[in-house]
Formats: sequence, C-alpha cells, structure tokens
Amino acid sequence: MTDTRGQQPSSYETYNGPLPGERAGAQQQGGAYHPPQAYGAPAPAGRPGGTAGGQTGAVRRPRTGARTTPRTRKARLRVAKADPWSVMKVSFLLSIALGICTVVAAAVLWMVMDAMGVFSTVGGTISEATGSNESNGFDLQSFLSLPRVLMFTSVIAVIDVVLMTALATLGAFIYNLSAGFVGGVELTLAEDE
Repeated sequence: MTDTRGQQPSSYETYNGPLPGERAGAQQQGGAYHPPQAYGAPAPAGRPGGTAGGQTGAVRRPRTGARTTPRTRKARLRVAKADPWSVMKVSFLLSIALGICTVVAAAVLWMVMDAMGVFSTVGGTISEATGSNESNGFDLQSFLSLPRVLMFTSVIAVIDVVLMTALATLGAFIYNLSAGFVGGVELTLAEDE
C-alpha cells in the first residue's frame, strides 16, 4: 500500500510562535524563566510606591498597630474507655506510696509529740484521773508506744492499699459501662506555645 497524498509538512515544523504556557517576553529577553511575583520589588528610597523592573504593584508593609498573637491549636478528644488492668496497676502503686507516707508521717508526728512532752503530761493527767489507792490508773505512755503506733498505722496502710486498688478498678469498670451509654468524658487539649 502506498501513500498517494505526497509529502506534507508537519504542523510543528511550520509553527514558530511561543508554546502554550510560555510567556511571550521570555523569547525576547533570552534569559531564564522568572515566575510572576505577587508583589512588585520594593521601590528605591526616593520613590514611594513606584515601579521596579517595569511592573507596577503595591509594596507589602506590616501593620504597625496590630498585635500578633500566636494561634494555639486545640483538639477536642473523648475518653471512651479506661483499661481496668492499667487502672489497677497505677492505683496499686499510688496507694502503696500513700501507705508509706502515712507510716512515715505517723512516726514523725509521734516523735515530735514525745519530744514536746505531750504523752507524759496527758498520761500523768489520765493516770491521776483513773487511779485509785490500789492502782496507778491508765498508763498512756505504754499504750501509745512507738512500736504499737507503727504497727497500727501499718495495718491501716495495708487495708488502704487493698481498698484503694479495688475501688479504683471497680470505678474503671463502672466508667466503661457509663461511657458506653453517654460517650465518655470530653477533653479539650491545647498546644503549649
């Protein structure tokens, strides 16, 4: 099969104009392509708001009276579920720390009160009030000795550890049930600048 149309010039060989998307001035200047600017170049010192490079445009100047405050990003989150296992671990450790603080505070308080003479003064008054000719009365100093006070405080601290851990875990289960109905607690978190 032969082509009977003969040789025809292609359209790209005969067109000598600028391609679509090219500036007409880019071929005339013969330099590198410069994208259009949103604002013209600043005017020389003697001409306010003049032209620079053949372009007319406003010079962007900052506002002097406006105070610029940084925008703080905020996120609104919802606590949908509290893991009971993690709540139990955290509450157990916190209740142990609270129990140790209770024992130490009781020991320090006992030592301070003993150094001030509270036990001897109050104990003498109680023994005189409860005493008779046959007996000396109630001895407060032997009843409130340091080992007895520390043992009583330790028992209270152990009970506190068990109760706080159990109540916090039960509270996590109750929160999960109620969050299923109402959606949970909503928190708004802000980014610190």
